[in-house]
Amino acid sequence: MVLTTALIIFTDLDGTLLNSDTYHYEAALPTLKHLRQVGIPVIPVTSKTRAEVDTWCQHLELQDPFIVENGSAVFLPRGTVPFQLPAGEDAGAYRVLQLGCSYVMARAGLKAIAQELKRPLKGFGDWSVEQIQQLTGLSYEEAKQAKAREFTEPFLTPKNMSAAQLRQVVEARGFQVVVGDRFSHLIGSGAGKGVAVQAVIDLYQAWVPGQPLMTLGLGNSPNDTAMLEQVDYPIVVPGAQGPHPALAQRGWSVAPAVAPEGWRLVVEATLKKLAPDSVGQL
Repeated sequence: MVLTTALIIFTDLDGTLLNSDTYHYEAALPTLKHLRQVGIPVIPVTSKTRAEVDTWCQHLELQDPFIVENGSAVFLPRGTVPFQLPAGEDAGAYRVLQLGCSYVMARAGLKAIAQELKRPLKGFGDWSVEQIQQLTGLSYEEAKQAKAREFTEPFLTPKNMSAAQLRQVVEARGFQVVVGDRFSHLIGSGAGKGVAVQAVIDLYQAWVPGQPLMTLGLGNSPNDTAMLEQVDYPIVVPGAQGPHPALAQRGWSVAPAVAPEGWRLVVEATLKKLAPDSVGQL
């Protein structure tokens, strides 16, 4: 792939590019094809594992880098990225830029935090694939891919404890936590969606020194805040009840519909403003 337009698109998956209820994405395929043809990278930024994102990249026909497990690592397809690969380990077809801790460290960290809190904290490493299926509603194959953690540990959010209390204990142990209503994610101190997005921008910028790069980011939840803060043009994709309250007051643009139609419409509209030469027959 050759970067022909100085624009990079970063996008969350669930509820942003994929419909949050049906996981439908077909409405976005023509736009994704056009972006691929004009050389505009589309970079998934998600809490999903490498195994999960690898599958979605096949469905969506994406050949660009992707960011996994809440910014814990960037996977760079060695055969398609236009820039020089940074130092790092190779895994399959990818060069891995690791920003967070290993899964072994995350598991050990969760046990230490549970001891300090004096309450059990159960994570994906404690459950079978079938149990994860029951807890998440995923299919067997999807649950198997979700369990294939490499850097972070999702765990049941403890009840009767504020997010601030949980963060205080976690950070004292040298980790970060992304607190969710049902599941929280224990991640390494050097990880984060914003950090990972900047790492990818730096790689592309080093390839075209002196050429300004524009960045577009799309997300739908507070977990995407760091990514949206890192880009030039942040866009919120609403849910069925509108944009998430935590994102609605930021003054960011809001897509006109839910995913995937809202993703398609707002990306096409933004292209016409930021990169009109790339629009063509879109």
